[in-house]
Amino acid sequence: MTVRKIIHVDMDAFYASVEQRDNPELRGRPVAVGYGAKRGVVAAASYEARAFGVFSAMPSVTAMRKCADLIFVPPRFDIYRSISAQIREIFAEHTDLIEPLSLDEAFLDVTKNKQDIPVATDIANAIRARIKEVTGLNSSAGISYNKFLAKMASGKRKPNNYFVIPPGKGEAFVATLPIEKFHGVGPATAKRMHAHGIQLGADLAKLTMEEMIARFGNSAE
Repeated sequence: MTVRKIIHVDMDAFYASVEQRDNPELRGRPVAVGYGAKRGVVAAASYEARAFGVFSAMPSVTAMRKCADLIFVPPRFDIYRSISAQIREIFAEHTDLIEPLSLDEAFLDVTKNKQDIPVATDIANAIRARIKEVTGLNSSAGISYNKFLAKMASGKRKPNNYFVIPPGKGEAFVATLPIEKFHGVGPATAKRMHAHGIQLGADLAKLTMEEMIARFGNSAE
C-alpha cells in the first residue's frame, strides 16, 4: 500500500503580513485587518497583535480593549487574491493535486511530484523558500501521510517553520492533542466534548461509533 505524502501549506498571518510588507510603517507593530467600527470584526491579526490576544473573527471593540495600540487596516482582497494566485503557481511547479482551503492555505499531494523529489519535507521547504522569494512572505508547512495530520502539523511550529508527523507517529500525536485543537472542532463542540470528559484525542478514541452518535448525533443524516 502506497503511503501518501501530503503537505499543508499555510501562510503566516497572511492578510496582515501583506499589509506589513507593503507599508514599512506597520512592520513590528500590532496590526488588524478589518474595521475598528463598533460592529467591525478582525479579519486577520499580525503576530504582534496576537501577542495581546487579538485573533481573527474577534469583534473589533474587544480587540481594541486587548490592545490599545492596535492599528486597523482596511482589507484589500484584490491584492490578497493576486498573491494567492502567485502562490498557487508555485504549488503547481510540484504537483497538480492541489486542494485550496482558502486564499492562504492548501493541501498538496506530492506522493508523485513533478520534480521527482523523494522527500516531502524537501518539497515543503523548497515551496516555502520559493514563496518567500516571489512574494516576500513567510509560510509554514505540515507534512504527513493524510490531510488531517498535515493540517495539525502546520500549526505546530508557526510562524515560518515546518513540522513532520511520519507514519507510525500519527496515533501518538493525536492521542495527546487537546480536542479543541482538532481541525473542525469549534468552541461549541469542544465545550460539549469537555462536558462528556473528552479532553484529548485519547479520550475520544475510547468511544465506539455508536457511543459517539448517541452523544453527538450523526452528521451523515
